[in-house]
Formats: sequence, structure tokens, C-alpha cells
Amino acid sequence: MKNLYMILSLSLIFSLAASSSFAENYQAVTISKPRDGAVVSSPVEVCMTAWGIEVEPAKKGVNEGKGHNHILVDVGLPSDLSKPIGKDARHIHMGDGSSCKTLKLSSGKHTIQSLFAKGNHIPYSPPLTDSIVITVR
Repeated sequence: MKNLYMILSLSLIFSLAASSSFAENYQAVTISKPRDGAVVSSPVEVCMTAWGIEVEPAKKGVNEGKGHNHILVDVGLPSDLSKPIGKDARHIHMGDGSSCKTLKLSSGKHTIQSLFAKGNHIPYSPPLTDSIVITVR
């Protein structure tokens, strides 16, 4: 019976994904590397994957459905998503349009969060974000 529910659930998901309205409206950014819960050594390569949006350098300006990645280290999302993301050691801009960045992190647990933003560094609303927790040994 469990297998039947699993098959029906997967069928529904695939049929939704195949519908053009779902595919056109689906936007997401995920952290593809490292995986959540990983134990890693520093430096750590952090990579993001985007769906339904295009990653491009910030210098290309503000273009709907396009933008670039930011990595937030051990901080939450900005409280005001209508303002540009700050730039410091905990707010890392990837305005060159890259999808991976190597970070030097101290030993211990770290929360890594992605946040996708337009060319002016203002995040989409609702935010396109993902979060993982890793341990650096």
C-alpha cells in the first residue's frame, strides 16, 4: 500500500512539473554542494543550482527572472528584502555570475544560506533561498 501511495504521489509531481504553468512559475535556488549535515575540511566549496531563473553577472543590470547568488554565513535573511544585501565576511556576493565559491571557514558548525538577488543586489520576494548546516573539522 505504501508503494501505491508513493507511485501516485510521484505521478502527481511529474504531471505538475510537465504542465507549462507550473514550469513557467517554478523558481528555486538550492545549495547543491556540500550536502546538508556534511562534515568537511576548510576551505569549503559551496555551489548553488538555479531553476526557472537565469544566473548572470550583476553588471548586466536588473532583469526580471535573472540575477546572481549570494552566500550568507552564520546569519539569517536580511530583515528588509526591499534593500540591497550587505557585503561583508558573512554576506558574500557572487556578482560575477558564478555558481560556486570557495570559503575559508573556522572549525565548528556553520549555517550556509543562499539568497538569489537581482543585479542591484535586492533579493526577490518571496526570497529564493536554501539553507544547510555543515561541520568544519
